[in-house]
Amino acid sequence: MKDVKKVVLAYSGGLDTSVILKWLQTAYGAEVVTFTADLGQGEELEPARKKAELLGIKPQNIFIEDLREEFVRDYVYPMFRANALYEGVYLLGTSIARPLIAKKQIEIAEKVGADAVAHGATGKGNDQVRFELGYYALKPDVKVIAPWREWDLTSRTKLIEFAEQHQIPIPRDKRGEAPFSVDANLLHSSSEGKVLEDPATEPDSIVFQRTLSPEEAPDKPTIIEVGFEQGDAVSIDGMQLSPAKLLAALNTLGRDNGIGRIDLVENRFVGMKSRGVYETPGGTILLSAHRAMESITLDRGAGHLKDELMPRYAELIYNGFWFSPERDMLQAAIDKSQYYVSGTVRLKLYKGNVIVIGRSSPHSLYSQSLVTFEDDRGAYDQKDAQGFIKLNALRLRTLAMRRRRSGA
Repeated sequence: MKDVKKVVLAYSGGLDTSVILKWLQTAYGAEVVTFTADLGQGEELEPARKKAELLGIKPQNIFIEDLREEFVRDYVYPMFRANALYEGVYLLGTSIARPLIAKKQIEIAEKVGADAVAHGATGKGNDQVRFELGYYALKPDVKVIAPWREWDLTSRTKLIEFAEQHQIPIPRDKRGEAPFSVDANLLHSSSEGKVLEDPATEPDSIVFQRTLSPEEAPDKPTIIEVGFEQGDAVSIDGMQLSPAKLLAALNTLGRDNGIGRIDLVENRFVGMKSRGVYETPGGTILLSAHRAMESITLDRGAGHLKDELMPRYAELIYNGFWFSPERDMLQAAIDKSQYYVSGTVRLKLYKGNVIVIGRSSPHSLYSQSLVTFEDDRGAYDQKDAQGFIKLNALRLRTLAMRRRRSGA
């Protein structure tokens, strides 16, 4: 790896990646290109540019890209068509962002002629796997530098000492030990580590950054209507919105109504359990709305098959296999199922709850004439149910007769 001449670094401008930037210059003697992605994390990104320049990066080697629309359109929405939940709870907010970052890093590496890419993920987490599987899927011969697996800067004290030695600016509020780590984008925020490591201890209120507590949410419910076209949300209360703007609007509605908090102990791909506190206000609303839309537009067989495929699909995203052929295969089946998933869903948002109160579609399979308890002559002959039941009971009756013969 010592022959690395130019490396593209996933750069946030924070202490860790600023130290990594300087470390790459000193340990490898490499020219560093920085890439900062705007995924809707809510932070001002220009300071990252200024800090990179301060650390000696040429302006032409600093890339800052607004990826919010691409992120929601090409990654979040396809995932939500599957109703993906990892281990039945987690909406995969961090997981789904990594393949896009990896893709852009590789594109920049090709553009500038870099022979390596680098990230700031630690050697204990999932992100190192997600980034690197993405890199190798898109550029199999790329060199990958993961400083946390190489250097001896194993504590915050050592990081700060390195920063001071190399004149890396450290904000006063960053000198102390952070109480927990945060990752955020337009879909969610996640908090892990430090004060959150004991799963028996309730998170302090300072952990929550994107939602009011349900107790503090308004006493009056908020009613909204979400419009769908072929499985994707396209409008709120009749107003057409781009994917990123729609998710941002749902985030605001969810935040104000205390929606989207999850306290989860999950199984990391690398083998350990970890406790995370997640806030996904808009995504929680979107999932409920999408399932409601599917409830009247998907055939039973298709809907049940989707539910069977979903855990496998969610696990692929969680483990970093977005660019795998099996994810592509599942996505094709999921997307095919969404052809008629169009219409509107009415929701009541109230103190942490998303309550479906209405759904309609021009492609609805729901037939009031079939389910009504009123006179339904011609729509459904209830006498037909007798033969249906007897045929389905045949094997059960056969088993029961065998038990009777054997005295079991």
